[in-house]
Amino acid sequence: MVSEQIKTVKENIKAACERAGRSPSEVTLIAVSKTKPNELVMEAYNAGIRTFGENYVQELVEKIETLPDDIEWHMIGHLQRNKVKYIVGKVAMIHSVDSLRLAEEISREAVKKNFTVDILVEVNVAGEENKFGITVENCVEIVTQISRLPGLNVRGLMTSAPYVENAEENRKYFRDLKQLCVDINAKNIDNINMDVLSMGMTNDYTVAVEEGATMVRVGTAIFGARNYNK
Repeated sequence: MVSEQIKTVKENIKAACERAGRSPSEVTLIAVSKTKPNELVMEAYNAGIRTFGENYVQELVEKIETLPDDIEWHMIGHLQRNKVKYIVGKVAMIHSVDSLRLAEEISREAVKKNFTVDILVEVNVAGEENKFGITVENCVEIVTQISRLPGLNVRGLMTSAPYVENAEENRKYFRDLKQLCVDINAKNIDNINMDVLSMGMTNDYTVAVEEGATMVRVGTAIFGARNYNK
């Protein structure tokens, strides 16, 4: 089942790229495996997926320790500062850097471990009160401050768009994030190379790809609905 669903998602990404005049090689599919057992993760692994995203630090660390070493793990959920020490040096990228204070903590751990951490700055493009992320208005200023911290490599931006029935409603947010990325790149700020746009989930990833996403975070369309009663 998982392998078939991965095939469908990849076909959808390819079709979206064709519509946008892009190459599918520009888009990384991140399989969001939060709350999913190792058996299901291994089904996706055996179907060729090597990039997985997790939301919770404890679950992420457990999976890193028990699943194959060639998996590339991404931290995509809200990250508390007191949990940073557990994942620096173990994940390929932290998508959810939503404040200068969090970036400072990641920087301290990175320097301590002599490691450079690839990060994305999370932007609350839609301005939702229940979502984490910096505001569009503060983005350039905060990204510039973060870029000065040692041990960090600012690779781009991330957003979680509103949950909508009609994915078209989120197109404007993806477009805004892409424009923000272009604007920041144009400023030629040291230590900033905005080449990653992490946006789009199960309900809207094809629209995100059409608007320039380089990483899409897909869970339900691969693994089925999440089970929170573990």
